[in-house]
This record gives sequence, structure tokens and C-alpha cells, in this order.
Amino acid sequence: MCQLHMPQCVMIVLTLCAFVAAIWPAPLEYQHGSKVLWLSPDVHIAYRAQKAQSEWFTEKLRQYLTKVTPPTNSSSYTSILSSEDIMNAAIDRMKNNIFTSTFVPWKFNPRNVDFEPAVNDARHFINYICIEEDMNEGLYHNMNVSNESYSLRIDTNGTVFINSIGPIGGVRALDTLAQLFYKHSIPSAGAYTPFAPVTIRDSPAFGHRGLNLDISRNYISPRDVMRTLDAMSFNKLNRLHLHASDAQSWPLEIPALPELAQKGAYYKGLTWSVADLKEVQIYGAYRGVEVFLEIDLPGHTASVSYAYPDLVTAFNEQTWQTYSAEPPSGQLKLNSSAVSTFIDSLLSDLLPRIAPYTTYFHSGGDEINVNTYLIDPTVRSNSSDIIKPLLQSFYDHVHALTRSNNLTPIVWEETLLDWNLTFPSDVIIQTWRSPAALAQVISQGHKALFGDYEHWYLDCGYGAWLDPLPNNKSTQVVPPYLDYCNPLKSWREIYAYEPLDGIPDNQKHLIVGGEVHMWGETNDGVSLDFKLWPRAAAAAEVMWSGPKGPAGVNESVTRRLADMRERLVEKGIAAGVVQMAWCLQNLGGCIL
Repeated sequence: MCQLHMPQCVMIVLTLCAFVAAIWPAPLEYQHGSKVLWLSPDVHIAYRAQKAQSEWFTEKLRQYLTKVTPPTNSSSYTSILSSEDIMNAAIDRMKNNIFTSTFVPWKFNPRNVDFEPAVNDARHFINYICIEEDMNEGLYHNMNVSNESYSLRIDTNGTVFINSIGPIGGVRALDTLAQLFYKHSIPSAGAYTPFAPVTIRDSPAFGHRGLNLDISRNYISPRDVMRTLDAMSFNKLNRLHLHASDAQSWPLEIPALPELAQKGAYYKGLTWSVADLKEVQIYGAYRGVEVFLEIDLPGHTASVSYAYPDLVTAFNEQTWQTYSAEPPSGQLKLNSSAVSTFIDSLLSDLLPRIAPYTTYFHSGGDEINVNTYLIDPTVRSNSSDIIKPLLQSFYDHVHALTRSNNLTPIVWEETLLDWNLTFPSDVIIQTWRSPAALAQVISQGHKALFGDYEHWYLDCGYGAWLDPLPNNKSTQVVPPYLDYCNPLKSWREIYAYEPLDGIPDNQKHLIVGGEVHMWGETNDGVSLDFKLWPRAAAAAEVMWSGPKGPAGVNESVTRRLADMRERLVEKGIAAGVVQMAWCLQNLGGCIL
């Protein structure tokens, strides 16, 4: 049994620290020294899942989580994979991160200075890593209780203690541990940490810390997504929202409706099979990242028409801007029994397959265009008085199927704020159009996700994807050919985002968390890494450590994020540069 007792010492709270060495996202509490300890591949690692308190803890955690998050699906991935499965995989990844690393931190030290520890017989090694799951009152006092909470201690005698509430907390702790180590420039020397002793207590500020990734407008392969999951887990993001279909293509294979992907995908082979989706969800589960799907309904469904043209109205109209936000136009008919049968077939196939690995299903609801229903033979009106009750019936149907699979519904904000649809309290509203939308949603008592386009759209600022129509003097596609949501959001802008600004304290509990977004008009698997990272990492710290606003943007943050970027590159992630090497080598040299 691991004996873990927190030392009687003064903890350093992050907001008071001038520099927090190495770790991203920043822990809740962190204290470190300056003694060097080395780590050998043959270090003894012991893992113990505490069972004596398991029933007590499960009930306490359930009572807590149901106050701030949707009820957990009883068949979620933690019941599919055992604690031992998850932790053994996490231990292997931790060892791989440390012992295959070539990250020598020369960028973070002055030029021509010998910053590395001596390699001699006097080296002190870590000899024991103890990992234990336990609900210890002393460890978690005054912490936001979460199954991702953990504590980590490295003693100068060479012992590492990790304590977590559950296996996902252990995953987070081992990722933190890996970030404390560097490779020595002498290849045979191995890995070392210069920070012993270390004491960390950590827990996330938000329970839902996500990335919304569009895999439909341009094809993103399962392998690209799994590479993204590696980076997400290392940055302590825990939700991957796959925007799995849109007007332009339907890449997701549905065995009950085989022609959807056969005809709706861009090209043969550019699809996700049943096995692909399951593999990606399990891959995420091992890393503490829940992968859930969005099938955007009833708008953004023109791709359905390639297989089932009778289900879609206003398909590919040449004056597409009258009928949709972008081409091709087309929405599901709103008062059609054939559409209801289609939805039954679609969701009865899909939802039981994804339910073992997620608690959510996102049913879309954004940018519903009323003009399409003027030419919908089942509606023939663009009046909200006619359309609203049809939309209400549509979502009641979709959400009944969602709940029958023990999944929590998520919808975009327009369904509530524009259409004033009535939703039970379990439905999560995802906001995106403005910071004010978040306040409006929670003022109505609904749970909400933040991440508006003014701050957290990673695809913005790369320019217009439309071309000007020849001889159209009124075209809006003009130099400098900006997109609607320009400018590009730098990592500093993303880090400075304050989603809680102006939110009353008595409503903050309704904010489940947030998502940073990567839409796919100008993105594919080749450009994915560069456009996501390190900016998604900046969002990850906002959601894990809590928003700091513009006052939180400083040199120490830049240096920590630059350290994370180097570690992502080590993992095969083509992340963009955070800072010029000269600035990193010359502390204080690039501030103004």
C-alpha cells in the first residue's frame, strides 16, 4: 500500500507565482525546489486502486457531479475499461514520453551557458513511483472535487507519490509528471528533473473542456483525429466534439442507411467506418478524452440529398445565399413522415453504438434558414408561427431517441434564443455567436457551453474561401479577401478570453465548460496540427486552470506554452512556434 501524507508546508498558489516551471496547464497548487533527480527506465512503479472507500466515494461523487454536469451514462467508458486498463496504458505513455524524448531545453537557457546537471556516479535517482486511488479528506480539502483531481509529490529521497480519486485523475497526474523531465544532451545519460522536491494538488476549473472539430467540410481521417487526441490529453482537454456531417459531405458510415456515406462522402474511401469510430472513441477513452458526435439537424443536411433526395428541400439552389449560410443549400423537410422514419433509422443505428463511450449527443440546430420552408412542400411558409411548432416536434423526437440511449442532448444556441424552443433542464445549450449569448442562456436556467467566434474560432483569419462572381460589381469578395470572423485569433487572444465576465455568481454553476472550435472550410488533416496547436493549448489552460483575462498574459505564460509546444513536436504534432528562440534564451528581453 502507498503511504501518502501531504507535508506540512506552505503551498504556492499559482496566481502568486512569478514563474511556474514546465507544467501546462498550470496546476491549482504547485511548489518545487531545485534539486536534480534522474529517472531510469527500470524504475519500480506500483499502482493500487483503493476499493475500501469505493462505494462511499462513488455516491459522493455522483451527488456532486449531478449538481454541475449531466448524469453520467451508466455504460460510459469507465465501465467498459477497467481502472487497471486505463492506468497501465497511461504508465506506458508516461514512460514513452520521458524515455524516448529528445527534448533538451537549450531554448530556455542563456546561450553558451552549461545548464545541464553533471553526469557522474553521484547522481540521485527516483527509485519508486507509487500511484494510488483514494479519497483522502486532507488531499482534497477545498478542492473542486472531480474524477480528474490528483496530487503529486516527488521527494528528494527518490520517491514519487501520486494520489487520485479515479483512473482519469491518474492519467492527468502522469502527464504532469512527464512534463517535469528533460532529456540530457549526452544520449546515454537519460532523463532528469531539476525541480525536486515537488508538491502539486490539482483539479480542473471546468468539467467540460472541449475541442469542436469539423471532419466533414474537408475530410479529416481517424488517424488525424487520434493524433489530435494525443495532444488533447497531454493538455488535459477531456471532450472531443466531432462535427461529423454537414451540407458538403457525409463521411460517417451508417449500416442501416448505407447510401448516406456511399453517395454523400466526397469520394470512395473518404469515410469513417463503424470500426473507425469505435477505435477513435476507445482511443480517447484510454486518454481521458470523451469523443462525442454532432449530427447537425435539421439544417446543414444537404449531403443527405445525394442518397435520399426526397428528404431535403431547397437542395443546391443556385442562389444559395437565400437558402443557407454557405453552399450547397438544403435542409431536411420539416413536416415529413419520411424524414421522421429517416431520423429513426439514423439514430437507432448510431446512438447505441456510441453510447458505451460517451454521455452526449449533439443534434445541431444552428443557422436554420426559414426561406427553405417556403419551397418545402410539407410546410410552404417562412413564418416562425408555422415553423416553430414543427421544430419543437422535431427536437422532441430527436431528444427522446437521445435520452432512450442514456445520452444527454446538446444543441446550438439558436434553438433557444432565436426559436424559443422549450427544452428540459438536461439539455445543454452551446453558445457561439457572442459573449452575451452565454448570459442569456443561463439566465433562463439552462446549462451552457462557452466559446464564441469572436474569441475561440481557430479557423478565423485565414481569409475568404469564396471567389468573386465575374462582373458582379456588388460582390462582397473583395481585397483584402477577409473572412467574416477575422482577424486570426492568436494564442494570446485565446488565453485572454474571459467567459465568466459579467456572469452573476449565482448562475456560474450552470456553465458546464467550453469548447474551442476548428471549422473545416479551409482546414484538413495536413493543416490540422499547425492551426490547432499551440492555440488549443491556450484554451486548455483557460478551462483547466480558470480564466485569467488579459492580465494573465505575460512572459512566464509564454515560456510555459513554448515548453509545451516543444513537447508536442516531440509527440509528432506539427505545432506552430510560440516564441522566437532568442526571446526564450533572454529572460525579460522581449517585453514592452
